[in-house]
Amino acid sequence: MDKEKKSKRAGISWLGIVLYMILGGLAAILNMRLIFKYMHLPVWARMLLFFLLLLLVYVAMFLQIVIHESGHLVFGLATGYRFSSFRIHNWMWILEDGKLRLTRLSIPGTGGQCLMAPPDLKDGKIPVLLYNFGGAIMNLLTAAVFFLLALPLAPTSVLKLFLQQLALFGVGIGLMNGIPLHIAPVENDGCNAMTLMRNKKAIPAFWLQMKVNELVANGTRLRDMPEEWFTVPEDEEMNSGIMAAVGVLASSRLMDQHRFAVADALMGHLLSIKSGMTDLHRSLMTCDRIYLELIGQNHKEVLDAMLTDEQKELMKAMTETPSVLRTEFAYALLAECDAEKAEKIEKRFEKCALTYPYPSEIPGERELMQIAREHVIETDEESELPEAAGEPQAEENEESE
Repeated sequence: MDKEKKSKRAGISWLGIVLYMILGGLAAILNMRLIFKYMHLPVWARMLLFFLLLLLVYVAMFLQIVIHESGHLVFGLATGYRFSSFRIHNWMWILEDGKLRLTRLSIPGTGGQCLMAPPDLKDGKIPVLLYNFGGAIMNLLTAAVFFLLALPLAPTSVLKLFLQQLALFGVGIGLMNGIPLHIAPVENDGCNAMTLMRNKKAIPAFWLQMKVNELVANGTRLRDMPEEWFTVPEDEEMNSGIMAAVGVLASSRLMDQHRFAVADALMGHLLSIKSGMTDLHRSLMTCDRIYLELIGQNHKEVLDAMLTDEQKELMKAMTETPSVLRTEFAYALLAECDAEKAEKIEKRFEKCALTYPYPSEIPGERELMQIAREHVIETDEESELPEAAGEPQAEENEESE
């Protein structure tokens, strides 16, 4: 990523942090106003009230996250989408073969996510604005309702304060998702909506991402999906996260097909150009390139260059992601030569596989782990060759003497 774009994204990310700080500050002010009204109470009672109010802040924020994702669901269903998955923090409900299954999935930088199966494209178009803005709309609508419900209540009422906090977080979360912002490591709903309004090619790209997610959830591997879906856009077209994601999917499909040289070349190119690729996709792509280097040349200086502090931090945050665990497994085997550590990582992988919401990805990751094992065996065999080749030579020298 070029310095100018990185600086711009960092500035917008900081704006998101500032907005969250303002939101937290306003919630604290509301809490302190109520605490001051109860200063006549004993210290233990005031402390109890303080912790109760902190709990209410968390509950208010949590409920507005649920409301936000429900907004995507409601407006998506209203415009022809079908339910696929609904995630709040690490808990995810996913529709798999017509059955709802509870799983776990952690995506850094997100409090939740509602993904839906898209309607069929008609003349290259599907409804996109209500689905993308649905969460923010629902936040703002409920914020107005909670504010009105709080008005007639007594100033010393804890219920009034709770309703005010619900209204506050409704406005805050609605604006932070409705106003186009790049809050690392993903783009928000407003960013996606603006891209879809400005770029006609973004709508088929958006459809593709939703369709691929639907098929993967129902057991189809990337390698088995139609080739024509994964045509990588021209460099100048990938100026948004939605368009760049097509390139990400294409490289992931190449990995699943074991076309490693082509995948590495594509990923190297995508990471070198100016694009709207999200930080999350950039990190996962770098994770794949680390794996390919490990089973390829395995140069320490190349691995060290890719394993920056930022990369390590995001991989640590995604320690329950199969592709990250696969790369950590290969690194333990091929870079650190630590079979015991690799075995522990493999156990974590298998534990993760039990609850991972997309089980169709697991066989592919196991295949890549097996390839890493085979490279260990090949390396061991090669290291024995000079010694084996040297023995007959030594015997010949003895006979000549």
